[in-house]
Amino acid sequence: MGDQVEDEDAHVLVLNIGSSSIKYELFDMAGGHRPAVGLVERIGEDEGMLTHRPADAEPYERREPYPDHEAGMKAVARAFAETGRALEDLSLKAVGHRVVHGGARFRDPVLIDDDVLRTIEELAVLAPLHNPGNLVGIRAARRLFPDIPQVAVFDTAFHQTLAPAAYTYAVPPEWAERYGVRRYGFHGTSFAYVSRRAAELLGRDPSEVNLIVLHLGNGASAAAIEGGRSVDTSMGLTPLEGLVMGTRSGDVDPSLPAHLARTAGLTLEEVTDALTRRSGLLALAGAGDMRRVRAKADSGDAAARLALDVYCRRIRKYVGAYYAVLGRVDALVFTAGVGEHDPRTRAESLSGLDRLGIVVDPARNEASSPAERLISPPDAEVAVLVVPTDEELEIATQSLAVATGRGTATRTDPVSQAGGP
Repeated sequence: MGDQVEDEDAHVLVLNIGSSSIKYELFDMAGGHRPAVGLVERIGEDEGMLTHRPADAEPYERREPYPDHEAGMKAVARAFAETGRALEDLSLKAVGHRVVHGGARFRDPVLIDDDVLRTIEELAVLAPLHNPGNLVGIRAARRLFPDIPQVAVFDTAFHQTLAPAAYTYAVPPEWAERYGVRRYGFHGTSFAYVSRRAAELLGRDPSEVNLIVLHLGNGASAAAIEGGRSVDTSMGLTPLEGLVMGTRSGDVDPSLPAHLARTAGLTLEEVTDALTRRSGLLALAGAGDMRRVRAKADSGDAAARLALDVYCRRIRKYVGAYYAVLGRVDALVFTAGVGEHDPRTRAESLSGLDRLGIVVDPARNEASSPAERLISPPDAEVAVLVVPTDEELEIATQSLAVATGRGTATRTDPVSQAGGP
């Protein structure tokens, strides 16, 4: 591995907390592995579910009510104690929290205190579906681990390097000044991790490399990264803008809500819900999962075939736009579930970009592998890479750096996936 963590017992617990769930991973940063991962689901419902997967023991499951996140966190602690070392015996160095929206306030991960919590709460107006859940989980974790540094790592922070010309919308300026209307971008922990790994795969320093990174999962976004810094990204004020996604529309005419209010009698809330939860691949193909869409298209479903064409065409448009923004592109990188595992989407998204030096090698592209890899011909002008993302490792790395006073994290070594779900 690269730079080793000197402390022999440097463990970090990473929490990704939603309104009714707790996703967690424990990292042994010195040993370079994950002792356990798990998930608490259906918090606040009659029957909750905890699935705990230790790396060196059988999975542990419990079905019981978890009335709130604090009960869920206590169940997580109990799972560790009953399957191996208790969390209090691990000398945790940090608890790292994924926080979706940091607005323009947070450019870096930060130690959580009462002031930080208040600011995250104020920013909930920008992410009403995410920040409130993040806050509930943070408060529960602080009560459970009062003496352990808690660190907030923001999805938006990586994109705080955008220039004003990139983040400014051409709208009345008081909207930006009073209501925070601007481009923020998301998937920042993924872009930070993947861009450094891509530079290492190319054998170059991140500061020397220009990349277009395509994070293609159920949520999807693109980023133009110049010398390790985000200079443009497809998601904007919210995660709705940009590429076509599993259930989100991506780019639409801004007048669409008003048009539907006039012609269909829909409310703003109804249109927003439809664009967020009932659009994208789900609307066009009747399925939000790319694997099901592919299967339907292969069976002759014309709607599914159209959905794939729309999906890939949108990606291709952003690739061309970001090539123009960067001027020089050293590599194009696919990551996340679809980007890592769907060779046909990769090939179709880049079809016709030969004149830009962007091509894939069919044999390399179609070879199944979980590893980081080159899928373009060896003499291609622009390298095309597949780099599996690891947002949890990025959160753990940044959290440890902040908690130990070592500044911004730079570690890029993959940690073993042993024990992962």
